[in-house]
Amino acid sequence: MTTYPMAFISAPGKIEFRELDVREPGNDEVMIKVAAAAICGSDIHLFKGKHPSVQLPSAVGHELSGEVIKTGREVTRFKEGDRVTVEPVIACGYCEYCQRGQYHLCANISFQYRKGQGAFAQFFYAPEKRTYKLPDSLSFEEGALIEPLAVALHAVKKSGIRLGYSVAVFGAGAIGLLVCSLVNRAAGSSVFCVDVSDFRLQKALEMGATRTINNSVENALQVIQSATHDSGVDLAFEAVGREQTLAQALESVRKGGSVILLGIFEETETRLPVHLFIQREISLAGSQGYAWDFEDAIALAENGHVPLKKLVTHKFALEDLQKGFDLLLTPGNQAVKVEMHP
Repeated sequence: MTTYPMAFISAPGKIEFRELDVREPGNDEVMIKVAAAAICGSDIHLFKGKHPSVQLPSAVGHELSGEVIKTGREVTRFKEGDRVTVEPVIACGYCEYCQRGQYHLCANISFQYRKGQGAFAQFFYAPEKRTYKLPDSLSFEEGALIEPLAVALHAVKKSGIRLGYSVAVFGAGAIGLLVCSLVNRAAGSSVFCVDVSDFRLQKALEMGATRTINNSVENALQVIQSATHDSGVDLAFEAVGREQTLAQALESVRKGGSVILLGIFEETETRLPVHLFIQREISLAGSQGYAWDFEDAIALAENGHVPLKKLVTHKFALEDLQKGFDLLLTPGNQAVKVEMHP
């Protein structure tokens, strides 16, 4: 029987490839030849052995694009040769949240990589209902980034942003950069981006930030307060996953302002400046993944509203996946999105 390699994280900091059997797609599945797969921030947490929801060993990778090479007998929307991307969430479809259409909050939610199928492989099997065609104008390189764009888009939608809102984005990783791009289009006002990497902050300017702040050499709160005449921003996003930046995000918003939390916290016990919630009547809301956001994300990318290609800084062959992770964990690296091309 023919086999193909798939990447697993066997222990913190260690990638290994296992041979899996090539199989026929299920009745409702498409078999995809992977063309591009990107390393996500949550993959980094997994690689470090500090993902709050996943135990090692685990398959890894969920941002991908590719070409359909086989379809199940019940598949009607796809044919061989179609260029696609995948929404890797697994929802039960039966719990109260799924019944309400909130499948991103499914009581039994999981993801393909948590079930043993990662995107860092030659092939990927996806349900027809979680597979989306890529427009001809989008490359495979861009197609692999529809998933993180959907994450950012879901958070921006949830924020209730309005035209003219001032915004602070804490974290210039891929998600933070995508948020910068989206809020610039949605609000058309001041977009502050806070990070500790000058390289990533330069990327933020390219993606839509109007002002950047290096949190290691500047006082982000002082800069924001000064620029907003001591009132603070209307809205802040925390896309880092650290106690310090969450506290700063809460302190950066004006009275009545809101903070959206998307960062994954490796440390689940976190202290907050709780007095601000009463004194300033601010709000804090979490944003989990995506629901009904993939088609919107594809439309935004297709129309050129989000420059996805600017995020891709490195490309490696699949067998060099370990190098990609090591690069992203190297202090001072000049990397944002690292993609693997099987």
